[in-house]
Amino acid sequence: MTADAPSLPVIAFLGAGSMARAVLHGLLQPGVAVDGIRATNRSAVKAAELAELPGVTAFATEQDAEANRRAVAGAGLVVVAVKPAMVPELLREIADALEPGTVVVSVAAGVTVATFESILPEHVAVVRTMPNTPAVVGRAVTGVSAGTRSSDAELALVVRLFETVGEVLVVPEAQLDALSTISGSGPAYVFYLIEQLTAAAVAKGFTAEQAATMVQGTFRGACELLAASGEEPAELRRRVTSPKGTTERAVAVLESAGFEEIFARATDAALARARELAAGA
Repeated sequence: MTADAPSLPVIAFLGAGSMARAVLHGLLQPGVAVDGIRATNRSAVKAAELAELPGVTAFATEQDAEANRRAVAGAGLVVVAVKPAMVPELLREIADALEPGTVVVSVAAGVTVATFESILPEHVAVVRTMPNTPAVVGRAVTGVSAGTRSSDAELALVVRLFETVGEVLVVPEAQLDALSTISGSGPAYVFYLIEQLTAAAVAKGFTAEQAATMVQGTFRGACELLAASGEEPAELRRRVTSPKGTTERAVAVLESAGFEEIFARATDAALARARELAAGA
């Protein structure tokens, strides 16, 4: 968000796990205007850590049974970021403390809009989202899906919230779980590849520091080249892969191992788990 953009309303984060912290830290970046940030966490120690952040008011539920209700009072956006199994109980706890016009934003994997709307009052809008952890460095990709009673303006407000920490895709809710298998879990896939390539470098005699420089620099440079070039990744790969060269032979090994099938199976497994979560499994 630019410095002259309208400020976001008071935002309450209920639950301060890794995802909520990523978005919260993104909101603290220069140029982002927010009327206020509140956060709740079970642990008093973690709440104290959050309270040290500029502009953040934190509440610990283990010290204050009314912490969640106090956090949402007067908030324009309420981000529900507790574990999926805890969502229904939390919503029942805060339902009558939400003021008309409040937009409740879900980042709970697998919990549907229908679940939220069945518990919350009619005067509260619901928007379901799926951000990813690069939000902490302003490089998130967030899927956003409207609820059945959210207006275009309310959806736009949530889009504006997540644009402060990266790119946003507005998709039908039916596509959100599939999106989570790509952008939501995607950073873990990238880190896993970096781990494996680093281990391969160390096995070839490089120090851990040398391996990290090579691998992380290569991933960073490749991504920046892709972004700057405007070319398709397949074309950039072909340019590196000289006929009968070393890269061609390496890629042939990956292809013979069924790399494409492995990614399909992995993302299918993630989607199946997302559906299990939605069913309460």
